[in-house]
Amino acid sequence: MLVRIGEIQIKKRIRKDLGNLNELAESMNIHGLMNPIVITRDHMLIAGQRRLASAKKLGWEKIEATIVDAPTKIDKLEMEIEENIHRKDFTANEIVDAYSKLEQLKNPGFFQKLLQRICKFFNKIFRR
Repeated sequence: MLVRIGEIQIKKRIRKDLGNLNELAESMNIHGLMNPIVITRDHMLIAGQRRLASAKKLGWEKIEATIVDAPTKIDKLEMEIEENIHRKDFTANEIVDAYSKLEQLKNPGFFQKLLQRICKFFNKIFRR
């Protein structure tokens, strides 16, 4: 659901240091918001403070949000903790593999280019 950023309330949060938002804001500018923020029905922020701050930095007026029921302060705090504690960053090897695959896709070799052209050719023939 799209929500006006100005309507979102940010109360006392566990995370104090949002870190450098430049890279996140750049990613959101290029790819959009990949994971919605999480708010309560009364627009209290539960998860996504860095995403929200980056959206503000980009001048967005609205942001995609998932609305959850969190009737008590305990529920809100548990959700904030859970959202931040159970994520896992890529390992160094996974990052290297990912960028290697991306480089191959962006710069295919001769045989890969040839295969792509052959596939395009047959796709054109069989679509008619």
